[in-house]
Amino acid sequence: MTDSASLAERAAKIRLLLSDVDGVWTDGQIQVNADGSETVAFHVHDGYGLSKLIQSGVEVAVISGRTNPAVAHRARRLGVSEIHLGKMDKTELARELVEARELQPEEVAAIGDDLPDLGLFEHAGLCFAPPEATPKVVEAADHVTRASAGRGALREVCDLLCTAREAVRST
Repeated sequence: MTDSASLAERAAKIRLLLSDVDGVWTDGQIQVNADGSETVAFHVHDGYGLSKLIQSGVEVAVISGRTNPAVAHRARRLGVSEIHLGKMDKTELARELVEARELQPEEVAAIGDDLPDLGLFEHAGLCFAPPEATPKVVEAADHVTRASAGRGALREVCDLLCTAREAVRST
C-alpha cells in the first residue's frame, strides 16, 4: 500500500486509466434472464465520477473479459472512446494502448478485481482494486478502495485522480 501523500503525488501524473468492468463498475453479479440475455447494474455515482475524470483530461480505456452490449452502451454514454470487450488476455492490449499514446507507466493507472486484470497492472504505475478483489489483485494494488465494487469504488478512484490533478493545477 502507498501512503496518502505519495498516492496523491503519483495520481497527479495519470493521463490514462485502464479499467476492467465486471467487479469494478459492477458488483460482479450477472443476472441471466430466461431468454439468455444478461442484466448488469451500474451505480450512478460511479458514472458521474468517470465523466468528471474524462472532463479533467484523463482518458479512460475499458478492457473487459466479457462481451456485453450494456457495458459498451454505458461506457459510450459516459464518454469512453476506447472500449474493448471479450478480452480475457488484457496484457498485450494494455501494452498497445500505452505505447500508442507514448506514455510512461507512471502516467497510467489501472483498476481491476480478478487475475486477468493483472495484465493491466503490468503496464500501469498506479494500480487500484476494490476490497472484494481476489487476494493476488489486492496484493498487487497500490491502493484498495474503501468503497465496494459497483457501489462507489470506481468513483473513489476517479475522485482521487481528479483531486490530485486539481491540486497540481492550483500550485
